[in-house]
Amino acid sequence: MSEPIAPGEVWLVGAGPGDPDLLTRKAERLIRAADIVFHDALVGPGVLALIHPHAERVSVGKRSGRHSRTQAAIDALLVQAARAGKRVVRLKGGDPSIFGRSTEEIAALSDHGIRVRICPGITAASAAAAHAGVSLTLRGTARQLRFVTAHARAGETLDLDWAALADPGATLAFYMGRAAAPDICQRLIAHGLAPTTPALIASDVSLASECLVHTRLDLLALAIDRTPGAAPALILIGEAMRAPPATAVTEALETVARRE
Repeated sequence: MSEPIAPGEVWLVGAGPGDPDLLTRKAERLIRAADIVFHDALVGPGVLALIHPHAERVSVGKRSGRHSRTQAAIDALLVQAARAGKRVVRLKGGDPSIFGRSTEEIAALSDHGIRVRICPGITAASAAAAHAGVSLTLRGTARQLRFVTAHARAGETLDLDWAALADPGATLAFYMGRAAAPDICQRLIAHGLAPTTPALIASDVSLASECLVHTRLDLLALAIDRTPGAAPALILIGEAMRAPPATAVTEALETVARRE
């Protein structure tokens, strides 16, 4: 059986939402085989524990508002490690191809003739819906699923096609949505989405500190203010998010209450 990673090769690996049980089998093999792992701040501790004890572990931050390194600096580190003949894993929370800035790293490595490959991971929206007991799509009601980044530079508003997003037949997944929640609420309602549209706020998905809050669009800003912790929040909006059976709702609300 060939080695999972060749010397001088780089793999962009999806770490999933945090629970190591949600890693793909391939991702686990790659993490264990790496000589050096560059990881984001949001990668769960259980996933990091899979790194070989003798492998070098480098935190490169990449958390909203607290980037420890610039993207250019990360690119340079990846190139340097690969050129040194190391087996390199770039470990990213969720899926590398969903708001993971994979394109920049692929381009930087390819420009230096370095082979780079991608191992997908479970994205937070999928994990949050699964843990909440809901589906991201709903036959006849939610025919579209849209992933949206809610991250904007300081002092700037979200520049999005709000008219297109305010579609009652879609499920919207806003990543990094905590700070933007009031803007999301106001803009979607202003463009015609019903104030009573169901919403789900999720943070620390799949971890012991997971928090899931069922609410509705017009109460989104209030609900997110009362969501404990400062972890980045994922916001799911649409009819598919309508509260699941009472037992699942009760379990989610009790989870929130225990952490307040």
